[in-house]
Amino acid sequence: MSDSLKVGLAQIAPVWLNREKTLEKIEAYIEHAAVEDCRLVAFGEALVPGYPFWIELTDGARFDSPVQEEMHAYYTSQAVQIDSGGLDSICRLAGDHKIAVVLGCIERAADRGGHSLYCALVYIAPDGRIASVHRKLMPTYEERLTWSPGDGHGLRVHALGAFSVGGLNCWENWRPLVRSALYAQGEDLHVAIWPGGLHNTKEITRFIAREARSYVLSVSGLMRSCDMDSGVPLSDQVTAKAADIMANGGSCLAGPDGQWVLEPQINTEGLFTATVDHAQVRRERQNFDPSGHYSRPDVTRLVLNRKRQGILEIKD
Repeated sequence: MSDSLKVGLAQIAPVWLNREKTLEKIEAYIEHAAVEDCRLVAFGEALVPGYPFWIELTDGARFDSPVQEEMHAYYTSQAVQIDSGGLDSICRLAGDHKIAVVLGCIERAADRGGHSLYCALVYIAPDGRIASVHRKLMPTYEERLTWSPGDGHGLRVHALGAFSVGGLNCWENWRPLVRSALYAQGEDLHVAIWPGGLHNTKEITRFIAREARSYVLSVSGLMRSCDMDSGVPLSDQVTAKAADIMANGGSCLAGPDGQWVLEPQINTEGLFTATVDHAQVRRERQNFDPSGHYSRPDVTRLVLNRKRQGILEIKD
């Protein structure tokens, strides 16, 4: 098995709140990554159909606000229904090109009634199979007005060549116990996905890499006021208060020694590629392995509940 793996960081803007057009754009970037011989391509948080920027721009924390209700209803209509085949086209491409895909999307979850939304990190294996759907454990700040808290069901790692790949959404990358749950499953290639912003990625990417002695891809979206679709309800109210650039990217890649492999990319849309070497992980684990020889399970241990949470258990 080769120690080398070529990865692609797709830093793109959505066609904001337009699920189908955004999926078409993602498909084009998967094709691009395949042409570049990538074995894995990753996209930013909530990319399909887009991050809920309207909340902070429209005085979001108001009960029974007609603006918030209309925007949320539209957002729900553009969310991804994974169980109903909403990512089938992406899965087919992944299988055709034998490429793994990490995708951030807003999931309209049938197993929770079909109307609440979850910020999901989806791992699609190179055989085109959805191997895991991780729902963000705790939405941050205004996200809590439109996203629901997830669970531990998707906290899993996946074999890809010599590597074990795992990932987290945005600020849950700051949660030490959640990171540790992935480390303990053998993760050595961590994918952190973000809506976009150098302020998010410039410090934590290298910190996690150094802590875990793993490669860390931070993959961000972009968001510019020109990316807002005029067909979105109340788009004039949203764009009137929007900055020209609301998310400037910041996608980057750090090695297991904490040094940059790919420095943060700012205000640029594109596919950024690099080759990672598993031997470098093994070198850095010689003196520190957080779940192996430098752990003390007799003193501290972690419990991970991976049961998919729901309010109904049917016994026929």
